[in-house]
Amino acid sequence: MTKLSLPKNFLWGFATASYQIEGYTEADGRGPSIWDHFCSKPGKIADGTDGSDACESYKRTAEDIALLNQTGAMGYRFSLSWTRIIPKGGRNDPVNEAGLQHYVKFVDDLIAAGITPLVTLYHWDAPQELDERYGGLLNQEEWVQDFTRYARVVFEAMGDRVKHWITFNEPFCSSILGYSIGVHAPGHTSNRKKDPVGDSSTEPWIVGHTLLVAHGTVVDMWRRDFKPKNGGEIGITLNGDFMYPYDENSEDDKAACQRRLEFWLGWFADPIYFGDYPECMKKQLGDRLPKLTEKEKKLIKGSNDFYGMNHYCANYVRDLSKTRPIAPADDYVGNLELLFENSKGESIGPITQSPWLRPNPGGFRRLLNWISDRYGKPKIMVTENGTSILHENDLPREQILEDDFRVKYFTEYVEAMAEAVTLDGVDVRGYFGWSLMDNFEWAEGYETRFGCVYVDYKDDCKRYPKKSAKQLQHIFAEYLQK
Repeated sequence: MTKLSLPKNFLWGFATASYQIEGYTEADGRGPSIWDHFCSKPGKIADGTDGSDACESYKRTAEDIALLNQTGAMGYRFSLSWTRIIPKGGRNDPVNEAGLQHYVKFVDDLIAAGITPLVTLYHWDAPQELDERYGGLLNQEEWVQDFTRYARVVFEAMGDRVKHWITFNEPFCSSILGYSIGVHAPGHTSNRKKDPVGDSSTEPWIVGHTLLVAHGTVVDMWRRDFKPKNGGEIGITLNGDFMYPYDENSEDDKAACQRRLEFWLGWFADPIYFGDYPECMKKQLGDRLPKLTEKEKKLIKGSNDFYGMNHYCANYVRDLSKTRPIAPADDYVGNLELLFENSKGESIGPITQSPWLRPNPGGFRRLLNWISDRYGKPKIMVTENGTSILHENDLPREQILEDDFRVKYFTEYVEAMAEAVTLDGVDVRGYFGWSLMDNFEWAEGYETRFGCVYVDYKDDCKRYPKKSAKQLQHIFAEYLQK
């Protein structure tokens, strides 16, 4: 029997995001982001909270680094708050030196502690000022220039230290959750019961296009002006879950699975690896999907040094194209239905606190293979993987710390990844568990916990490592080549 293993220089650790953990949203000159504004609207966040306190990590960097060392983590993926660095966000707006130097020192402190930083430039918290100035992400020409200047400021400040960069976290979520369903900032949607602003049939596709062009532009600038002297690598992080056919004997359901993955992952990965959007998207969306110009295609194609992969779960898929030949204007999945049970009544996986998340480790291995096969065996960094636990927030602290469900999740998912590497030849170089600590879980507020460290929000945000925080290093020890 083949012994499962991971590559010698494999990098594992934990991941977080600025708005979810930092708190201190008005400290040291930070400007408001679209999430500050979105959270201020009644009914947008499940428990009516926001990120103004979060885990107070802005003032607790030393404590968080000590936690990372305690877990044995080799790396830490975190994001920067654009509005801490440039409070108003624009290319002609002043840089806030206090905010910038906070991150410079944090990077230096991580490296001094033996932890490799993986830095995400954008994890959803765009400057509110840019939304008010010109419509934010809906204005490609302005937004791309402003984001590129922000990236340049960051590269100049810490490009000689940081060797792993991510431009965008989950552009699918920025586009669909923010501009179609309206459950994330800025909350645009055609559903007038949710928001007075938005067009779900057009806006998400415009936003996705803006993010792709911004990604290509920043990567081009980094490779030209910074990589020659600093080295390192840069990529984008795309989220995606695996799709199984509702009826395993249905060719229509099998085709729908492929279509769903193309609408989700292919929307961004196809232009990056092939130079254009998937045909199924062009066919369904027509003129609503912006056309990539030849200049944009050249800019975007080949703009990944690695594929950043966020992955959590799986779904069953039932085709709707035969009963509904024309998809509704707000359809973003590919004219199909997503389900948790198949035609035999089998469940995709156990229920968690997150309504969308049902663990299925076999789907992880399959999706790693799908990405590897489709895009020519790219180097893959798993930049997020983790789970919530049903009713975890309702338990006493002593029980929360015994998070056996999460330990089982990590054990099975890391094993599935090791199988993909050893048995299937998939090139995976890193893995970052989501998340280092419980945090502000966007529209779900603080009701849902993903952390390997318990945060007591009612008692000075004290941190208590859960069983999973201690176990992950032992799980990896089984596979890492000595």
